[in-house]
Parts: sequence; structure tokens; C-alpha cells
Amino acid sequence: MKLTCIGHITLDKVITPRFTAYMPGGTAYYFAKALKNIDLESFRLVTSLAASEMHEVERLRSEGIDVTAILSRESVYFENKYGVDMNERTQRVLAKADPFTIDNLSEVESNIIHLGTLLADDFSLDVIKYLSEKGTVSVDVQGYLRKVEGEKVVAVDYEDKLAALPYIGILKANEMEMETLTGTSDPHEAARMLADWGVKEVVLTLGDKGSLIYTDGVFHEIPAFPAKDLVDATGCGDTYMAGYLYRRSRGADCDEAGAFAAAMCSIKLGSKGPFSGTLAEVQSLTGVSL
Repeated sequence: MKLTCIGHITLDKVITPRFTAYMPGGTAYYFAKALKNIDLESFRLVTSLAASEMHEVERLRSEGIDVTAILSRESVYFENKYGVDMNERTQRVLAKADPFTIDNLSEVESNIIHLGTLLADDFSLDVIKYLSEKGTVSVDVQGYLRKVEGEKVVAVDYEDKLAALPYIGILKANEMEMETLTGTSDPHEAARMLADWGVKEVVLTLGDKGSLIYTDGVFHEIPAFPAKDLVDATGCGDTYMAGYLYRRSRGADCDEAGAFAAAMCSIKLGSKGPFSGTLAEVQSLTGVSL
């Protein structure tokens, strides 16, 4: 297996100035749906959700996605509220799922294993260490920076970061997460700090300012592609990582993978729900044929 994504499928309530919608979500869902429209060869999704939501797994399987489903007592239930600026979001957590464990991930083995964290206890330090022996671990750090107080989500630092980061091959953070992790708002300085703490490949998504990738002491500046319309930003970071890791798992360099991911984000922003574009549309934006 070249690429595996592990994460909870969630129940999402999305509120924007233009609409309110109820839909499945979470990194696991947006990641898999993005790749469905690009290439599902050698991709597996490992997810966990309650029995009442297992129909979402069957829908994904009917679309050709290879899904391993772990039964949880509850599914994660998020409320995501956006303002006019789609880079700004407030969240509430209305229910939590069981964390992933070494026992229920024992069969995972892949070139790249992407952990779509949603809440801090989704993947323990021991799970990260264990999976690092099965492939290159990629982490979307967002969940480790979320503390639930009642139903409200508040930003906190990643408690185990200095112990965990040396086991993480690829780490993705947005601007707010980057500053929470490192204490600096300078992406270049933040990337260097994360690399000094052990991360091999740092991916910082910076909204309409593009993204910054840092590996082997080299910065790769990836411009954003202007979106035709700003409809729904939910899952945009997950879409970016789906495109980025898809291309990296197939041997592309950071610049080519970053441009591919940025193009997918631009297309995704223009419609509600997961990425619904095509490979041809992505290629048209980047000007590169695969």
C-alpha cells in the first residue's frame, strides 16, 4: 500500500453566511473523497465511527474506496461556524469517538500513513511510535491543538510534541496551528523550529498566501491558485494533504506535489462539501500533465 489515511468520520454541522448544512466530515472523509476523484489505486482508508453511521462506510465502499471500519461507541460530532472570512472558524464538539489503539491498527502498513487528528486523544504517542515502524507517518496536527471544554473547542499546545515530532516524517499545520506550536507567526522560523524538533518534512498551509514546505534545509514556496468562488472551506486542509501526499507517495518532489495540492484546494473552495473536481481540472490549473 502506498498511502493510508487513518481518522474518524464525523457528523458535521457547517454554518456559513451562505448556508447551513449537515454532512459527514473529518479528515478521513474529505481525504478519501478527494482521492476518489483523482486516483484510488493503492490507497486505503482506516476509520472509526458508531454503528448508526456505518452507512457512510458503505457509501464510500460503493464508490470504490478501500475502507477498514472500526466500531466506536459514538461518532465525533462537530459544529463548524465560518464568518465572511473563510480562514476563520469556531467549533463545538457535541460528541467524541473512541481513540485509535495499537491493537486496532496492527494490520496497517503503508509507504505513507497519514493521521487525520481531530481531537488530542485520537492517537497516543505510543501509537505514533508504533506506526512509524510501519511507514512514514504524516500528521495533521490540528487535533493535538484542540482541547474540549464542555462543548467549546479551545486552542492548546501539543503536550507531547517534543517526544512525538522525531517520529513524524511529515507534519501539516495552518497559520494558527503553527503559531500555537512554535510561538512565532513567521512561517520560515516556525518551519525551522519544527525541523529542529525532529520533523523531516514541514508543510504549512497559509490560506490565500499559499503554502510553505521545508525539508532538508530547503524552503519551497507554493503559491495559491485563486478560487473562482469562496463557497465552503471545510475540509480544505484535508484536500490539500490528500493531493500532496498522493503525489509524494508516487515520487513527485515537494514543488510539484505542493502545486498539485494547491490546485485541488482552489477547486474545492468553489463548492459545498468534499472536493468534486477532476484530474483534468487540476492539471489545467497547474499546467502539468501526469
